[in-house]
Parts: sequence; structure tokens; C-alpha cells
Amino acid sequence: MGEAEMRAALDAHWRASADGDLEAEHAIYADDAICDYPQSGERIYGRRNLQTLRGHHPGRPSGFEVRRIVGRGELWVTEYTIVYQGKPAYTVSIMEFRNGKVMHETQYFAEPFEAPGWRSEWVGKMG
Repeated sequence: MGEAEMRAALDAHWRASADGDLEAEHAIYADDAICDYPQSGERIYGRRNLQTLRGHHPGRPSGFEVRRIVGRGELWVTEYTIVYQGKPAYTVSIMEFRNGKVMHETQYFAEPFEAPGWRSEWVGKMG
């Protein structure tokens, strides 16, 4: 699978995720895919477990915005924001592909925080 096809598959995956289409969202994963959530120490084994877990999330996202996707070959990174129960979660997904399917994904989630005043002279505000 070439990079244009890989990017198209990722675009379809994130669009389906934003739309809540669990079947289309998880079509990108290999049956034996692994997904890691390092912050909670969890590892999800298999596409069906991942899809079922996400389908049972008690707080359906009310917002979803992909900020950027970068990658080459079999390693792709997506930076995006999900809004759960009115609170944004800044998220990074690192996907490793094998034979055109995601075999391993690692997702990092971060909550926003107030910028400390002491560094204000060296920083600007993001748009």
C-alpha cells in the first residue's frame, strides 16, 4: 500500500471515528492488532475488543478535530482533539502498519492546563 492509499485509509478512519461509525472506524485495524493506552497502563488485544470497548464508552464524543497527520511508510502519527462531556482531550495516535492494516497503535491523552505566568514573555498564544 502506497503513502497516498495509507493517507486515504487514515482519513476514512478518523472521519468514521468522528461520525461514530464503529465498523468503518475499525476497518483499518488488523484482526490481531494491539492498542496501548500508556497513561492508564492498558493494552487492548484484537480489533474486536478495541471496537467493543470504544462502543461501550459512556461519554460519546461531542467534538472531534484532526489537527494533522504525518507519516511515511508503515509509521503514521495523528494529532487530534476529542471533546468528552464538554472537556477537550488533546490526543496523539501513533499507528504502525503491516500489510496495509494497523498492527499496533499507541494513544496518548492530555487534558488542557493553564499556562504559568512566569513564561509569558517568551511565548505567544496558539490560534
